Parts: sequence; structure tokens; C-alpha cells
Amino acid sequence: MSRATVLARGRAAAESGFVDSCTIRRQTGSTTDPASGVITPTYSLLYTGSCRVQQAQAQAQQTDAGEAYLLLLRLEVQLPMSLAGLRVSDEITIDTSAHDPDLVDRVFLVRDLAHKSHATARRVQVTEKTS
Repeated sequence: MSRATVLARGRAAAESGFVDSCTIRRQTGSTTDPASGVITPTYSLLYTGSCRVQQAQAQAQQTDAGEAYLLLLRLEVQLPMSLAGLRVSDEITIDTSAHDPDLVDRVFLVRDLAHKSHATARRVQVTEKTS
């Protein structure tokens, strides 16, 4: 059996576990309302489809921002390898989740991209966008 055949089977097996769905978009600019001065970001759609959310670390990482004590939870979103062109700061919104209703409508920002020759899924490290 060739490496390509094994890789194709591995990718199919990985994608069969993608029971959630998400939308990925990238901020492309902004518009300003001339009357109110409110700035509204504009986006381009990169992907809508299946995904899987995993917790990359068992514990949150402590950080201090000024006088605020924050806990940052790192998550991993797994996507099909056919999705190409992701960038740091792209937004991933979870549209549906088969097993965790608390994931729905959460928005994550891509923080780290991983690349390798024989990956079965595109795994991106994300943090939750809270504001």
C-alpha cells in the first residue's frame, strides 16, 4: 500500500470525526458610518463546513493584563486538509456542535498554524474571542 493511499485513508478517518460545523472569515477592512462614526469591520468568507474542537491543554494559562488576572484557555480546531490559506487572526465561529451545545456561537481567533507533509487534519491553535 502506498503512502498516498494510507494518507488518504487517514484523512477520511479524521474527517469522519468532524461532527461540528464552523464558519471561518477574515477581516478585510472596515466601514465608518458618517453620521454616528461607528466603525464596522468587513469580512471575507473563507470556509463553511465540518470541523472538530479539542482542548489542547488541560489547564488554562495565567496571564496578567494591567491589574486584571486572566485565564487563557487554548483550544485546537481541526479542519479538513483541503482547506488552505488560513492566517493568524482569522475568526472561526462554531455553528453547530453534535455533543457540546456550549460551543455553538463561540468565536475563536487563529493563533498558531501547524504544517506538515503527512497530516491527516489541519490543526490550528485558537483562543476564544471575548470582546
